[in-house]
Amino acid sequence: MLVPFLDLRITDEAFRRELLAAIDKVFVHGRILLGPELEDFEAQLAEYCGTRHAIGVGSGTDALFIALRALGIGAGDEVITTCLSFVGTANGIALTGAKPVFVDIRDDLTLDIERVEKAITPRTKAIMPVHFTGKLCAMRDLLELARRRRLLVVEDAAPAIGATWMGRKAGSFSAASAISMNPMKILNACGEAGAVLTDDPTVRDRVLALRYNGVINKEYCHYISLNGRLDTIQAAILSKRLARLEGVIGKRRDIAAQYNAGFGDCVDPPAEAAGYRDVYYTYTIRTPHRDRLAAFLGERGIETKVQHPALIPEHPAFKSTDLEAFPVGRRMTGRILCLPAHENLSAEQVAHVVSSIRGFFARPP
Repeated sequence: MLVPFLDLRITDEAFRRELLAAIDKVFVHGRILLGPELEDFEAQLAEYCGTRHAIGVGSGTDALFIALRALGIGAGDEVITTCLSFVGTANGIALTGAKPVFVDIRDDLTLDIERVEKAITPRTKAIMPVHFTGKLCAMRDLLELARRRRLLVVEDAAPAIGATWMGRKAGSFSAASAISMNPMKILNACGEAGAVLTDDPTVRDRVLALRYNGVINKEYCHYISLNGRLDTIQAAILSKRLARLEGVIGKRRDIAAQYNAGFGDCVDPPAEAAGYRDVYYTYTIRTPHRDRLAAFLGERGIETKVQHPALIPEHPAFKSTDLEAFPVGRRMTGRILCLPAHENLSAEQVAHVVSSIRGFFARPP
């Protein structure tokens, strides 16, 4: 039985017709950029995320860069962030001219707040937590630290739309935050897409200019920036998918519960803390037998991924001379394994994953 890590096919015929009709509507009115579907989607997204404003942009990296720029982050500043994330997190910081400062993680793969405090310098302007795997960071402690040290918080909520702590959704805790909606994400476009979330109308206005070459009123350039608009067709698709998002999250959470019950005694499964709702962008287990397990599952048609095999400060573009500063991160990159947990899995595929993992650990060492 084949179990793909991700399945982007749209097999629901009625939903496919709904998407095609939404796209055709854009073709009829012709406003391919900044059309009415974009404004509608932005309003829907802000309401869903619990923020006053949502501004669509071209990608998650665009969202990070533009959010930081809108808050005045630039050359000479430092932004503290996690050592374990996709490199887009660090690129969003570095593209502003600021320096990303990496700190270690906790065993749950999220930012270690105690290490964040030790990394603060006079140049630190912001903290960028990453809600890795679809699990919110320890926001209570982080927000208290930021308040006490007078620092901005800019959430990289790229993988975590819909995740909550105490009922508040990812992206709603900070001065500005970024989400990604590329095809791999839980709320997914049919191409690159992102958004900036904020409650501040001044930040919103800056983001609107920064996403279009820093131009206001389509005439005068006030800021040096890029062209990072979200096109109308993607917005139309995302509106339809946003309406189904809670169902998608529910299916992923159900699969995670089946995995936890099925083999949680064999590996370290992702644990959901009290007061949190995780959305399982990835279902990431930890085991010292990671490589052998991945090979075993591959032989049985089960596709797995390692996200990510290298810490950001191990990448050539951000190479750190002190990798000993990340003991937990370095240990975890040798143990983490992401299993198929997307909403298109069948009951038979889920059962095959469970039985295969139990079969691996039932073998003699």
